[in-house]
Amino acid sequence: MEKQKKSREVKREVIRLERESVIPILKPKLIMTLANLIEHSSDRAEFLKLCKRVEYTIRAWYLLQFEDLMQLYSLFDPVHGAKKLEQQNLPPEEIDVLEQNFLMYLFQVMEKSNFKIATEEEIDVALSGQYLLNLPITVDESKLDKKLLGKYFSEHPQENIPDFSDKYVIFRRGIGIDRTSDYFFMEKVDMIISRLWLMLLKLTRLERFFFRKSHAREKKDPKKNDEIRTEAEADDLSVERIRIENMELSVRNLAGKITIQEPTFDRIIVVYRRACTAAKPERGIYVKHFKNIPMADMEIVLPEKKNPGLTPMDWVKFIASAVVGLVAVVGSLDMPKADLWVIIAILSTLIGYCAKTYFTFQANMAAYQNLITQSMYDKQLDSGKGTLLHLCDDVIQQEVKEVIISFFILMEQGKATRQDLDSRCEELIKEEFGEDCNFDVDDAVQKLEKLGIVARDTIGRYYCVGLKHANDIIGTTTEELVLKAKQGSLIS
Repeated sequence: MEKQKKSREVKREVIRLERESVIPILKPKLIMTLANLIEHSSDRAEFLKLCKRVEYTIRAWYLLQFEDLMQLYSLFDPVHGAKKLEQQNLPPEEIDVLEQNFLMYLFQVMEKSNFKIATEEEIDVALSGQYLLNLPITVDESKLDKKLLGKYFSEHPQENIPDFSDKYVIFRRGIGIDRTSDYFFMEKVDMIISRLWLMLLKLTRLERFFFRKSHAREKKDPKKNDEIRTEAEADDLSVERIRIENMELSVRNLAGKITIQEPTFDRIIVVYRRACTAAKPERGIYVKHFKNIPMADMEIVLPEKKNPGLTPMDWVKFIASAVVGLVAVVGSLDMPKADLWVIIAILSTLIGYCAKTYFTFQANMAAYQNLITQSMYDKQLDSGKGTLLHLCDDVIQQEVKEVIISFFILMEQGKATRQDLDSRCEELIKEEFGEDCNFDVDDAVQKLEKLGIVARDTIGRYYCVGLKHANDIIGTTTEELVLKAKQGSLIS
């Protein structure tokens, strides 16, 4: 994920993201749309039968793996897992192996569901701006376990994972947009004060002392600087971030309603374990599932958050204002004829600014509490076993859709190389459903070959068997026999 800034009259921020492999189309809609594109009714009926058999077969393939995942999680469920572990009476070494096996299964399911671990750069870019949350949120790391995930990543190393990955892992999938319209009076005042403060630092040449660290970081991270886009990156998804900090100063913007915009992570899953003591060992593994989380407000999903306070910049402004005000008052008193009104004006300004800082903090605290409540009731989809069941179903749905689309393309358009098949599937999704997708052709072809309904010719091109033959190869599934028996009992 990259951020590209374009400087014009109004400063613009564009979040650039790699397109994902998720097919964002409901399976029933996908199947019926493709079936309606088939000309002959007999072929249409065979295609619908094939779609059902493909789903039943793929579901059967994953059944045992999902059962193992759920059985393992039952031992590490934060609510009832401790009792089950006590009943099993397992030695600590064996429990350590079981929890690592659970994490291995979980990460595999995450990958199949097209969830990705949020990288260091993605999190830096996401948190580089502000949206509705205007307080610095940090995690109390002393309350989080470091051994569980630390051991997993030492045995299964991955590139570019964040520094906190030994304490908690953030998985993300899908991109959306969130817009909010309001007057944002306090935020606008903050923006004006921040710009005046920055102007003062520039005039006094103190800017380099306050921002030296951030400049050094920008040099280390080229993804936050302007850069020339390559042709390969031209297909990336770009979402504009509209913030109050970059707003053009005008009477209309300052006095009226404005709309701010922030890209969102469509789905986020957080995995962690709380810290334990020798007296109270903790084996529970928390798996929490959220939806539509604004990137800049991603802190609301973090585990074990500390209570927020005033930012370092707020304290700097507060102390600097107090010092300047006191110096001005003392200077006025030292004058031969001290002007009482000047002193009152200085003190009023100082007290007013301090009051403004306090009330802004209180307003931000209220907004923070509201966001936390909203994340618990509106944005948290599920946790624990419910999240795992959702993931298992996600895997099956995505695999079925990939197989159906690939087979349909080969059936309708004939032989194709892997690259041609990939591009044709993406074109079909775009033309028929208006959605962009980075189609995972490798996984689709692997499943088709495993089903035995696709093969390769002498020059490596893929081709499919006929619809009736494909149904014969897969054969009658257990689900079809059950449905047939149920219908027979109803008739009798």
